[in-house]
Amino acid sequence: MASYAGQLLVATPRLMDPNFARAVIFVLDHDDDGALGVVINRPSQLPVRAVLPAWAGAVSEPPLLFTGGPVAQDSALAVGMSSGPGPEVGFRRLVGNFGLVDLDAEPTDVEVGLLGVRVFSGYAGWSPGQLEEEIAEGSWYLVATQPQDLLNPTPDLLWRSILRRQPGELAYVATFPDDPTMN
Repeated sequence: MASYAGQLLVATPRLMDPNFARAVIFVLDHDDDGALGVVINRPSQLPVRAVLPAWAGAVSEPPLLFTGGPVAQDSALAVGMSSGPGPEVGFRRLVGNFGLVDLDAEPTDVEVGLLGVRVFSGYAGWSPGQLEEEIAEGSWYLVATQPQDLLNPTPDLLWRSILRRQPGELAYVATFPDDPTMN
């Protein structure tokens, strides 16, 4: 089985579930036990300083708590991007330069080796085989991640910009209207 960890799931226009409509998900883990990811284009209006004041200076712009998905929304999960080997404490590399950040660690100990951190409330999860089925039925496009995607300062533009950079006809999907009935 090929792992999708480190790749992006981009919701197709036909995916109407309000949790995932126009979502861009960074896949953190994918194996025989299922998959786990976070929605990287849904900032909330809640500043990180309101819930994790010690981390306020360590998070990337915009410094908001992101809605990572519908599972465990009462818990926080942080993902960081390392520069080189990354911090020796408070960082567990997952794939490439990306890893989980321990929010119980001292931010000054962790942020030294990171290019940035994003904090999520909740995550998206799939049981074994479920994600593969959703991709096969046309709910998701699976595309390569670029380094700037996770920490993009304009997350509300990610869905269109990621699709626009894809080769061939997939780039045209970026022009799909939010509400096709208004077309």
